[in-house]
Amino acid sequence: MRFWSHVAELVKKDLRTEGRSGEIFFVTIPFGVLALFLIPFALPNDQELLSVIGGGIFWVILLLFGMTLTFRHSETGAQRMLMSMLGMDPAARFVARVIASALLLLAFSLVLVPTVVILYEPITPAGWPILSVILVMVCLGIAAIGTLSGEVTIGLRNRTVLAPLLVAPLSVPLLVPAAVATDSLSSQGSILVPALIILFALLGVTAIGVLTARPLEEASR
Repeated sequence: MRFWSHVAELVKKDLRTEGRSGEIFFVTIPFGVLALFLIPFALPNDQELLSVIGGGIFWVILLLFGMTLTFRHSETGAQRMLMSMLGMDPAARFVARVIASALLLLAFSLVLVPTVVILYEPITPAGWPILSVILVMVCLGIAAIGTLSGEVTIGLRNRTVLAPLLVAPLSVPLLVPAAVATDSLSSQGSILVPALIILFALLGVTAIGVLTARPLEEASR
């Protein structure tokens, strides 16, 4: 119970901080929507082509902006020291940052989805309930990978460059199955295999983050 109470308080703290800064609502979301609007101008005026690639473009935009968002929420050395002095469990801090970042990513996604539907018409409406489950898992996965990369690179001088380089390849088990699942839904196919790949990737990176939270904290001191 103490673990989850720490998680709840830290999630509230991160969301309050984001609410005060407003960066996701005034910077990240507008730029994400703008990216979705600009991509069709670089492609032939072919609605069928846009419908085919629309799902993949959505996942790429989510990854590019999502890893920036999750990495920005990683704590500095001074903040980690303060949390340690307050008796916060490092694993609870990791889980809290993952949940907070995933919630922000979901908010970002809920704004992107209507834009994708209007511009690209990627899948049939019948597939949206299933796709929403995939979306939640992908957001959690990106948040976990971004948080873990931030933990690994903390204290390094070039961490702002190194962390995204870690997030991009590690997100392949999330991004590729998500795009495959979107295409399968559009053709009324099965998404069991890509969904399981995303789930296993999410559970794996979360387990690694929780198990390495304390050693990484001690190594950063």
